[in-house]
Amino acid sequence: MSFKFYKPATSRLQRSELTVPGSSPKMFEKALNSNADYIFLDLEDAVSPNDKITARQNIIKALKEINWKEKGKTISVRINSLDTHYMYRDVIEIVEGAGEKVDTLLVPKAGTASDVYMVDCLLTQIETNKKLKNKIGIECLIETALGMSNIKEIAKSSSRLEALHFGVADYAASLRARTVVIGGLNPDYPGDQWHHGLSKLVMTCRAYGLRAIDGPFGDFNDPEAYTAAAKRGAAIGIEGKWAIHPSQIDLANKVFSPPETEVNKAKRILEELDKAAKEGKGAAQLDGRLIDAASARMAENIVNIDNLINKK
Repeated sequence: MSFKFYKPATSRLQRSELTVPGSSPKMFEKALNSNADYIFLDLEDAVSPNDKITARQNIIKALKEINWKEKGKTISVRINSLDTHYMYRDVIEIVEGAGEKVDTLLVPKAGTASDVYMVDCLLTQIETNKKLKNKIGIECLIETALGMSNIKEIAKSSSRLEALHFGVADYAASLRARTVVIGGLNPDYPGDQWHHGLSKLVMTCRAYGLRAIDGPFGDFNDPEAYTAAAKRGAAIGIEGKWAIHPSQIDLANKVFSPPETEVNKAKRILEELDKAAKEGKGAAQLDGRLIDAASARMAENIVNIDNLINKK
């Protein structure tokens, strides 16, 4: 390992992330009682300009009156992007009104490290002024060519930063890519046209201690395609995916939960390596295969996820 090390972000279970428009309070109770690990209450794309202020008020009310923690939910609020006049009021009113109930703010269309710096600065001032005990985290949507080109600088921009999300819809628009369905595969491309962006996001997240989350899949009437997209992400290290419809929640939870057989094998790997270490050995054998320190790190990842699931 390099002597240079970036401390891992706060550990959170984020297999499924349900998107809930702030302009639709009737959906809040359904989100609360869903199986989603993560809820993000949306002020951005899912809310029309005429409803922005009302949506903000709805979210503050929901944060204060609904006991999300009791249901094991992590709560994020997606604010409007920094190129709008809604953004600063989103941060100020949400955090001053119900900051103690917010786990993270999701920053859309993050393009540079300075975007994160601005949100961090606002949060720090509000938390200090209001004497909030919890430090609110920041998550960023990488969904533009500018954001992807600056992803390394964004990843290092703030100690509050916890996760990067791949916003495939706006990313496709930014690249002028030809798409068939949001997050789906274009049959004219020989493979997965999103692999490069997702892979770069995962690599960056792992280098700087962040969680890596995949964004939406637009056709909620196609569970097979959603599952396939989630599996492609999981194969390269993605740890969760958005659900734009409740029907996608259980699909994500299943894909991003390690199977019992995998968990049991991981525990056996750790047990065998622990025995080997006590005997002064750096490696061991399990089921006719060599296992070593790299095997332990992979096994620990699986066991840690399983522990978070059981804790929930």
